Amino acid sequence: MLGAADIRDLAATLGVRPTKQRGQNFVIDANTVRRIVRTAGVDADDVVLEVGPGLGSLTLALLQSADRVVAVEVDDALAGGLTATVEARLPHRARQFALVHADAMDVTDLPGPPPTALVANLPYNVAVPVLLHMLASFPTLRHGLVMVQSEVADRLAAAPGSRVYGVPSVKASWYCEVRRAGAIGRNVFWPAPNVDSGLVSFVRRDPPHTSATREAVFAVVDAAFAQRRKTLRSALSRWAGSAAAAEEALTGAGVSPRARGEELTVDEFAAIAEQGMKHKENAA
Repeated sequence: MLGAADIRDLAATLGVRPTKQRGQNFVIDANTVRRIVRTAGVDADDVVLEVGPGLGSLTLALLQSADRVVAVEVDDALAGGLTATVEARLPHRARQFALVHADAMDVTDLPGPPPTALVANLPYNVAVPVLLHMLASFPTLRHGLVMVQSEVADRLAAAPGSRVYGVPSVKASWYCEVRRAGAIGRNVFWPAPNVDSGLVSFVRRDPPHTSATREAVFAVVDAAFAQRRKTLRSALSRWAGSAAAAEEALTGAGVSPRARGEELTVDEFAAIAEQGMKHKENAA
């Protein structure tokens, strides 16, 4: 395991200076890393996908619990040093590690067996799009745990009716059951971030039963929350083509036209999208 001194030494050797642009805050506390792996429920059957491994703190812990770890790193210096760190610290597990040097948002294929778990300290500035991209690209991901900014963790795990329920909440719930899994203090990072951090746990579930595509459902979600203070009849008028068409889709889905987006479940958004598709087919 890597301690605070090890992290700083590795960074100096690689010429790495953490940047806000890439949301780089490295975990320097071994107990926190162990806690993440334990809370993630990673076992010897898991193929773990890690995004943004940084200097390898979490990577080393995952390799001691999982069958295999595939890490995706965009930073040239960090990617260049990670394999050497694994070989030096866990030589007997080095063959069970693979590095993909790429932007996570461009990754749609991974070497080796398909991943079953996603465990990552996600760069906070891109956490939500990266999580949703990975869930969409790798349906074999059964479960996982990500560390994100505390406010983002609240949004991802929020239920309908919550003040922070929004686009991330609905889209994440399309793929999985999501829950808050704990808080992380600022002093376990180097450099210490200016925000608190939170753990979000997820378990894959079947998407809503609907004839509408995921893209069609997400378009309704985006439209509903683009003007979240407005009623859905008004907020969805552009999406549907008119306020009257929006009301027809809402009524057909069993949703009050006077409701607002933060009141609806992902299944209700799916029902609205399905009604919208039927209306457009009938109009054609």
